[in-house]
Amino acid sequence: MINLSQNDLEQLQKKGVSQEKVNNQIDTFKAGIPFVNLVKAAIVSDGILQFSATEQAANIAYFEDARGALELLKFVPASGAASRMFKATFNFLDAFNPSQESLNSYLHRTGDDAMKKFIEAMEAFPFYRVIMDKIKGKATSKDEEAYLFVKEMLMADGLNYGFYPKGLLPFHLYGEVGATPFEEHLKEAALYAKTDGKANLHFTISEQHDAMFKAEQASAGPRVSNNTNTEFNVSYSNQKPATDTVAVDMENKPFKNSDGSILFRPGGHGALIENLNDQDADIIFIKNIDNVVIDQNLEAVSNSKKMLAGVLKRVQDKAFGYAKQLDEGSVSGAEMEEIKSFLEKELNVRFEEGYNGLDFQGQLETLKNRINRPIRVCGMVKNEGEPGGGPFWIKDDQGKVSLQIIESAQIDMANTEQASILKNSTHFNPVDLVCGVRNYKGEKFNLLEFVDEKQGFITEKTKEGKALKALELPGLWNGAMAFWNTLFVEVPLVTFNPVKTVNDLLKPTHQA
Repeated sequence: MINLSQNDLEQLQKKGVSQEKVNNQIDTFKAGIPFVNLVKAAIVSDGILQFSATEQAANIAYFEDARGALELLKFVPASGAASRMFKATFNFLDAFNPSQESLNSYLHRTGDDAMKKFIEAMEAFPFYRVIMDKIKGKATSKDEEAYLFVKEMLMADGLNYGFYPKGLLPFHLYGEVGATPFEEHLKEAALYAKTDGKANLHFTISEQHDAMFKAEQASAGPRVSNNTNTEFNVSYSNQKPATDTVAVDMENKPFKNSDGSILFRPGGHGALIENLNDQDADIIFIKNIDNVVIDQNLEAVSNSKKMLAGVLKRVQDKAFGYAKQLDEGSVSGAEMEEIKSFLEKELNVRFEEGYNGLDFQGQLETLKNRINRPIRVCGMVKNEGEPGGGPFWIKDDQGKVSLQIIESAQIDMANTEQASILKNSTHFNPVDLVCGVRNYKGEKFNLLEFVDEKQGFITEKTKEGKALKALELPGLWNGAMAFWNTLFVEVPLVTFNPVKTVNDLLKPTHQA
């Protein structure tokens, strides 16, 4: 246990962080977080379900038949800042002076292909006309115009997009009207997350953007409501300060700021399991803020989501029936074998070798434990070379095998066998989840009980020139959901349209 001063203890109390939590995190730094042990990649027929058009239609129909009696919620992690989207353009502002060199000279000198593409295709950006109207008459050359365009786009005295959250940037242009991801998520929710004319959405946002999101809701909400005949119930939450993690120096002692306080850092998107745990619904759809589509692809995306919800509802109905039967204790040996087979074949549960040696009561308790868990159905797209996590069978340090979404940072790339498993994987994770978070009695699970704390990340950073180590919590759809029951389903590539850099807005899937 570390020694903390009175000031340290007061700081922890103010943040809502216990001394025990800090000690546990420091112990994690000392022990390190081991790489995961990949057994094999999940593929179609071994961990990933693939449905024919007829089967997809049947799953959609199953969801639609049940939809009227369901509480639905769309949960959107939306706190991502847009600053990383504009990395190349920020660099351009710092490095290019139109009064000292030509644009061609700059591009040749730097080899900046991203800026070359940005400038060549400027007219295709949804905010092109807005910016051009603002800088009209101010430039004496095309080179200066390009510079002023970027400056107006990013700077605080211009449109200030560099400060914006991704969710509030214009991503798509319909005629003269720009649509933000926030607005596009409303449109989607109206198609697959609506019951009795109402759709519930929850956005996790940064506190500094609270007013901006509410202003966008006031602007876009009525327009989408009128066009979709939907009443939207939108709520927001911020990442909780108590989920911040302690930073340590290279000797694993709390890193102190210049004012003597302990440095805490945001715990990453895994901290949002707390926000998700505060929500309650029969089915929760999860999708990242920047993964939106233009209107012409809305139906395809909606059908994919409804198909995943149908898969969830179908397997959940079976699981609920079996869970009730187990709770009532009215099961024979043959029925227990039936339940075990269901868990293995339809919920991808793998039992330890010792299961068969357990007595009746031991097997009964094991089955209860494995079936009474939240369920996640995760869409997976065929690997097209995009970065990101993927679906794998892994084995933990106790020999337990499970189906997980694993990020490349969790894999020991120096291990040729592990690297080969990653290289030969066929699908990757587009963050497209449909979740069941209630048990058969309608009670919500405490999602914090199903987190694998050993699936976090330790990274090295610097602050004020000093080296430090930072801890990122197990990712929301990685270790934070590690002990859920998991199904992976192949979904079409049209459902995956993330915007990681501003130039991604030039892709056909974002050109209305």
